[in-house]
Amino acid sequence: QVRLVESGGGLVQAGGSLRLSCAASGRTFSNYAMGWFRQAPGKEREFVAVFKWSGSSPYYVDSVKGRFTISGNNDKNTVDLQMNSLKPEDTAVYYCVVKTTGGVTTRGADYAYWGQGTQVTVSS
Repeated sequence: QVRLVESGGGLVQAGGSLRLSCAASGRTFSNYAMGWFRQAPGKEREFVAVFKWSGSSPYYVDSVKGRFTISGNNDKNTVDLQMNSLKPEDTAVYYCVVKTTGGVTTRGADYAYWGQGTQVTVSS
C-alpha cells in the first residue's frame, strides 16, 4: 500500500519561502510520476507541479513557474516542492500525489494516491 506523508507547511508572509516535503513508502517509485496539487477554500483542486522519475522535465502550472521548483530523491523516496516569492493566492492545502501509469498529466483523477495534505498560508 502506498503511503504519502507531507510536511513543511505553515504560515509565511508574502514574498517569503517554504519547502514542502513528501515521504513516499510502500512501493518502488522509479517509474511513477509524482507531484503536487493544491486546494484553496471554496475553490476547485488545482494542479501545481509534477515530474517523472524516468527523466522527463518537470511540469508546472503557469501561475507558479519561476517561483516553485519540484525535485525528488530516488534513494529516499522523497519529493520536495520549494516555493519562493509566495503570494497570498498560493494559500491552500497542498497534496502530494502519485501516478502509477502513463506519463505526466494535470488531471487529479489520474493520480491514484494522495497524501493527507499540508496547509500553506501566505499573509499579505
